[in-house]
Amino acid sequence: MAGMRIATWNVNSIRSRVDRVVDWLVRADVDVLGMQEIKCTPEQFPFEAFEAAGYAVELHGLNQWNGVAFASREPMTDVEVGFPGAPGFGAPLEDGSLPREARAIGVTVAGVRLWSLYVPNGREIGDPHYVYKLEWLAALARTTSEWLAAHPGVPFALMGDFNIAPRDSDVWSMEFFAGRTHVSPPERDAFAALLEAGLEDVVRDRVPEGLFTYWDYQQLRFPRNEGMRIDFILGSRDFAELVTDARIERNERKGKGPSDHVPVVVDLALAPEDDDRPMVF
Repeated sequence: MAGMRIATWNVNSIRSRVDRVVDWLVRADVDVLGMQEIKCTPEQFPFEAFEAAGYAVELHGLNQWNGVAFASREPMTDVEVGFPGAPGFGAPLEDGSLPREARAIGVTVAGVRLWSLYVPNGREIGDPHYVYKLEWLAALARTTSEWLAAHPGVPFALMGDFNIAPRDSDVWSMEFFAGRTHVSPPERDAFAALLEAGLEDVVRDRVPEGLFTYWDYQQLRFPRNEGMRIDFILGSRDFAELVTDARIERNERKGKGPSDHVPVVVDLALAPEDDDRPMVF
């Protein structure tokens, strides 16, 4: 394939929004979609709607919370659930370990390594979930750095809901967010560590500053454009070199029964297939 359109979208319950998601996939001509907050188990996932539209699905879902997935028109290989070192959260299990949540899934499509991520929210500064969020992100940065070092030349991207607004312009009001999560220095440092590990925001320079990806359902946040930019596609140098265009689909927040997030999309220009090329792995 000469090109590939990749997107990420926190769908906020795939069972509630399957028609909207599949309709958009076809309408936007998306090849690969990383989803977050699917909020279902594999037995509950609406595979039929995706398959009828020409998409295969890989997912990691444990219950009615969290959950991540990929839908792709191209074959997905090297499916990986969770990443090494990711901490758990909640009541200890019988062996004393903490439960691992459904927050990360990786696949390879057309030689491009992709991860769909739902970063912990953090709840409130000082909350155990906030500590968990920082530990989770630190483990992600370590794993990313190690993976990039072990696989030079392979296009790689982390995409999803990062629950961090790395710049002041990524929230509608810094005064409103004073003392809250998503904008605290430790969270922003954790986001910066991902960039230092070898990634870059491949969308930032291709969309207007202050264009958000999330608006709360309450208090007319969307009509007032009181949102946040917390959904990202972070790519390696090899991934970034393939990007030809990017956009944030703000209009998907409109209409009946929308998610509180909107899709983020990038277009890649891939090299023509050549069977004589050396194997990557």
